[in-house]
Amino acid sequence: MTTNATTTGASPRAADRPDFLLRFRQAARWHPLEYLFWCAPVAAYFLFTDNYLLLSQIAITALFAVSLDLIFGYAGVISLGHAAFFGVGAYTAGMLGVYGLGDPLLGLVLGAIVAGFVGFLSSFLLLRGNDLSRLMVTLGVALMLYELANKFTEITGGVDGLPGIEVKPLLGLFDFDMYGRIGYVYSVVVLFVLFWVARRLVHSPFGQSLRGIHMNTLRMPALGVPVTRRLVKVYTIGAAYAGVAGALLTQTNQFVSIDVLGFQRSADLLLILILGGAGYLYGAIFGSIVYVVMNYLLSDMNPQYWQFWLGLILVLVVLFARGGIMGTTQQWIENARHRARARDRATGGQP
Repeated sequence: MTTNATTTGASPRAADRPDFLLRFRQAARWHPLEYLFWCAPVAAYFLFTDNYLLLSQIAITALFAVSLDLIFGYAGVISLGHAAFFGVGAYTAGMLGVYGLGDPLLGLVLGAIVAGFVGFLSSFLLLRGNDLSRLMVTLGVALMLYELANKFTEITGGVDGLPGIEVKPLLGLFDFDMYGRIGYVYSVVVLFVLFWVARRLVHSPFGQSLRGIHMNTLRMPALGVPVTRRLVKVYTIGAAYAGVAGALLTQTNQFVSIDVLGFQRSADLLLILILGGAGYLYGAIFGSIVYVVMNYLLSDMNPQYWQFWLGLILVLVVLFARGGIMGTTQQWIENARHRARARDRATGGQP
């Protein structure tokens, strides 16, 4: 007995549902290249023993970029003030360390909660206008927090930084050493766990609704999707992720100053997503790797004019690889598949 829509009387929409679910589950599966990619941080631990601090910076920047990719790459909410949540998480972990509560995991959890709460409150202002007004609101929130941190120097330390931050051993066993070895392992593990959560999120029905909102905001309410509620949720989640990244920076460096709230950090984050490709998650990671390494190498080769070369590279990426690293790579793969199919049709499937 067949189960198609014709014989059972079911609607075509119901008949198509199993195929849709099958494609959805296949997209959510981990591919072999992904397993290979996550072996790279393990290899880096043994290969780059003199650069643990740089590797930690890459991991933290990647987590920060993933947090923006959730709201920008998937939901289409652009932000010029995402550093506000990064800074809130950084100062939360720093103040815990000052007052003798420097447990690393406690700092991560509270950093995520406080930053997520700030993101939740600001989301209602953010969602009241169009893209331009959203840019202004996100930038305004970040500038206000920056000036508050600059004014209350007795609490934040101002430009001199927050003194006396003490981070306790991780799990009570592993002390953060001056070479950054434990900090690197800690940062990579946190990045992997939160990336796994974000990957599950974007491949869930919630994540698919975010893509729909990004593509056509006006049409989604007709499909029964509560647009405002979805955007508030993802903005809060993105803020919490940024707070964890900020807490990681404070804990691995045992230092925090008001530059974590600066506009430059938010602008760099957008450049990272442009470089890696927004809406892929892995684009945030690849963009972070390339951007941080370029910063390191170019500033070392030409300390005075290194930003010129960095700017030139970014302009070339925008001109010739508009989808970033991930988008361009995906386009190459799709073009190769189209050429292979056209060749098969021309030859009738014969080798």
